[in-house]
Amino acid sequence: MRRWLGRLRAAFVMQEGDAGPVADAPVVPVRAIARRFWPYARPYRPWLILTGLFIVLDAAIETAAVWLFKVLVDEVLVPRDLHALVWVGALFVAITVAGGAVGFADDVLSTWVSERFLLDLRTRFYAHLQTLPLDFFEGRRLGDVLSRLTGDIQAIESFVLSGVADALSYALRVVFFAGALFYLQWDLALVALVVGPVFYVAARRTAALLKRASREKRRRSGSIGAVAEEGLANMALVQAYGREDTERERFHEQNLGAFRAQMTATRLRAGFGPLVELIELAGVLLVMAYGTVKLSQGALSLGGLLVFMAYLSKLFSPVRGLSRLTTGLFSASAAAERVIEFLDERPAVADPLAPLPAGRHRGEVRFENVRFAYPGAAEEALRGVDLEVGPGEVLALVGPSGAGKSTVARLLLRFADPSAGRVLLDGADLRARALADVRANVAVVLQETLVFDATVFENIAYGRPGATRAEVEAAARAADAHEFVMALPDGYDSRVGQRGRRLSGGQRQRIAVARAMIRDAPVLLLDEPTTGLDAQSAQRILAPLRRLMAGRATIVIAHDLLTVRDATRIAVLDRGRVIDAGRHDELLARCGLYRELWAARGAEVVTLPVGAAS
Repeated sequence: MRRWLGRLRAAFVMQEGDAGPVADAPVVPVRAIARRFWPYARPYRPWLILTGLFIVLDAAIETAAVWLFKVLVDEVLVPRDLHALVWVGALFVAITVAGGAVGFADDVLSTWVSERFLLDLRTRFYAHLQTLPLDFFEGRRLGDVLSRLTGDIQAIESFVLSGVADALSYALRVVFFAGALFYLQWDLALVALVVGPVFYVAARRTAALLKRASREKRRRSGSIGAVAEEGLANMALVQAYGREDTERERFHEQNLGAFRAQMTATRLRAGFGPLVELIELAGVLLVMAYGTVKLSQGALSLGGLLVFMAYLSKLFSPVRGLSRLTTGLFSASAAAERVIEFLDERPAVADPLAPLPAGRHRGEVRFENVRFAYPGAAEEALRGVDLEVGPGEVLALVGPSGAGKSTVARLLLRFADPSAGRVLLDGADLRARALADVRANVAVVLQETLVFDATVFENIAYGRPGATRAEVEAAARAADAHEFVMALPDGYDSRVGQRGRRLSGGQRQRIAVARAMIRDAPVLLLDEPTTGLDAQSAQRILAPLRRLMAGRATIVIAHDLLTVRDATRIAVLDRGRVIDAGRHDELLARCGLYRELWAARGAEVVTLPVGAAS
C-alpha cells in the first residue's frame, strides 16, 4: 500500500508544475472554514434540528428492518411456523411504510433547507462583490469571479449542510449497526472490528493526496471560465487577427490541467475502493470463521449469524460513504478557500455612521487641495488639485494620458476617497454623505457606452428605478432616441443584445443620454461623450447633450480638445496637478501644454455645447 500511495503522490507532484493563470487561494483550516460559514445557516437551525430527527429515525428504521430478518429466520423459517409469518409480515410492511414516509420528509426538507441556504449565501456573496472597489475587478479575470460565484458557492453548501447531514447519517448507521453487532455477539463484533485500524491508516494516507488534487481542480475550474470568457467576449478581435488556434490552445491547456487533476483524484479513489473491499473481505472471513464456531457450539442461532453478517455488510457501507465524504469535504474546502479570499476583501469606501440628510442637492462641486494615490503606485495620481463647478456651468478636464482626469471622476463618484484634501458637494464633504445619496445626485455618460442585454425600456429606466413608460419615452424624445427606437421591431420592448451590439454606436450613446436624463441629477459627468462616433453621429448627439447639460453642474473629461473649447472653464492637468485653468482663448495665449494638445488635434471641429451657460 505504501508503494502504491507513493506512486500516486509522485504523479501528482509532477502535475503540480503546470502553470495556470489563476493563482491559488490562501489555505484555510477546515475548522476555520466551518466557523466562517456556519453562521449563515442560523435562520435554518430549527429546520436542521428536524432534519437531524429524520436522519435518526431513518437509521433506526433501517436497523430495525435488518433485525426483522433475524426474527423471520428464527421465528418463521427454522421452525416453519406460517402463523408467525402474518405478524412478521405486518411488521415488515409497517417498517417499510414508516421508512418511506420518513425518507420523503427528509428529502423534501433537506433539499429546501440546502437550496435556501445556497440562495442566501450566493446573494450575499454577490452583494459583497458589488461593494468592492473597481481596482479589485480590474485586477481579476471575470471568468474566475463567476466560477467562485457559482460552482464554489455550491460546494460550500455541501460543506456546511449536505455534507454534515450525510456525515451524521453515516455516523448514526455506524453506531446503530455496531451496537446491534455487540448486542448480538460482543466477542464476534470485536473480531469484526479488528480490521478497523488498517482501514483508518489507508483512508488517512489517501485523504492528504485527495485534498491537494481537489484544490488544484477548483483552481483550474476558475481558469477555464476566465479563458473562455475572455475569448468569447473578444471574438471579433480573435477572428480579425486570426488567433482562433491560440485561443483554442489556451482553453485546451486549462482543460488539460483540470483533466489531470481529476484523473489524479480518480486514481486515488479507484485505488482506494479495491483496498477497502479487500479489508472488508478480511473482516468478513474472520467473522464467518469465528461465527461458524459459535454456531456449532450453540452460542449463536442461524438467524443471529445471518443477521450479524447483514449488519456487518451494512456497517462497511456507511464507512465507505464517510471516506467518499472526505473526498467531497476536501473539494468543498478548496472551493470555500476561494470564496473566503474574496470575502476578506474590504470595500474601498463605506457609509459614515451618521450620514447627512439625503435628497436632491443644488449641485455645487468643489475639490479642495485633493491628493490621491492608487494602492501600490509609486507616485500620486492627484497632487493638490483645486477645482470648482456650479449649476449651469461646464468644467472641462484636459491633459495627456495619466494626468489624473479619470481619477477626478472616481473621487466624485466616491469609488475612492482622497488621501488628503476634500471633495465637497454643496459645501459638505462627500465622506459625510451616504454613498447612495452621493451617486443619486450624479448622472454619468461614459466613453464606453454600457448597456445591458435587455430591452430599450429597461436600459433607459435603469437610470431611475420605478420610472413609468411615459417618463422613459419623454427621456428618449429629449435624447433624440424615440425615432430610431420606434423603428426597431418591438419598439421600446426590443432587446439591444449583449453590450448593445444590435444598435449603432450613436444609438447606444443616445440611449445612455436618455438614461442620464431620466435620472435628473444636479451633477453631470461626461467622459468623452463623442469618442468613437463618426462626425455625423457626433453632431447628432450635440442637441441631446445640450438639453441634458442645461441647469446642471457638468464636468467633461476630454482627450480631444475640439469637443470642449466652449466650456465655461477648462482645467489643464499634468501629472496630477492643475497647471492652468481658464477659457479656451486664454489658455491658448498663455499655456504651452494646452497649445501643444490643441495643435495635435485634427482640423474638424465638433464643439460640445455648454447648455444654459453658453
